[in-house]
Amino acid sequence: MNYLIGDVQGCCDALERLLQRVDFSPSRDHLYLLGDLVNRGPASLATLRRLQSLQGAATCLLGNHDLHLIAVAHGVRPPGRSDTLQDLLHAPDREALLAWLRQQRLAVFEQGWLMVHAGVVPQWDLAQTLSAAAEIEAVLRSPELPDFLRVMYGDQPDRWHDDLPREERLRFSINCLTRLRFCTADGRMDFKTKDGAGEAPAGYLPWFEVPGRRTQGTPIAFGHWSTLGLLDRPDLLGLDTGCVWGGRLSAARIAGTEREIIQVDCEQAQRPGP
Repeated sequence: MNYLIGDVQGCCDALERLLQRVDFSPSRDHLYLLGDLVNRGPASLATLRRLQSLQGAATCLLGNHDLHLIAVAHGVRPPGRSDTLQDLLHAPDREALLAWLRQQRLAVFEQGWLMVHAGVVPQWDLAQTLSAAAEIEAVLRSPELPDFLRVMYGDQPDRWHDDLPREERLRFSINCLTRLRFCTADGRMDFKTKDGAGEAPAGYLPWFEVPGRRTQGTPIAFGHWSTLGLLDRPDLLGLDTGCVWGGRLSAARIAGTEREIIQVDCEQAQRPGP
């Protein structure tokens, strides 16, 4: 069976309870984790070790917190006040875990689903989304990573153009795939609002509600948006249900057009953050 799993964020105990709940077997089943594997939860180190041990039985996407870990580990960003990454950063197998993390994906299209951490701007179709993700993945695995991390952060450009310079194109793509919640009809992204779908800034919509988006008709699964809660539509699965904020860890068992939602409670409670 195939399972899509929302943001774990270092809540390894909840992940283990979820795997026990579905009677997960790495020889039979496959996991797709939708990003934000680490941070804010109590066991980022244990989470990465567990996911790494699954090898070919798990496909992991990178979220904004995972990229933050890579940037902190390279000395490009300081640790945040709410970070819970110290055990991982001081672990004896730190370099092996970070090397493994750099090999993970930004977007995947498998089992009939496009999977991303955050969202897709309306100008991108499936092919463009996968191409943008592949370009980022190549940089993360390359010797140019330290230099790129220094220019990765920033909210501009906030709108897609086919002729964006490479540095700006990569920054836009990362922001889209790991931070997007709201955008305008012409694809201008907003990064300030972290509330639910009904709290869109004036002129903005949840990215998946934009009329005529080019991924319309492509089933998409995503995480990142804990204030959205569970979104379960025929062609949309939003699976970040705020595990680390005292909510639940959610998974969707998918088999063709059929799916089943499985959830476990999470005892971890943090204040919501980016």
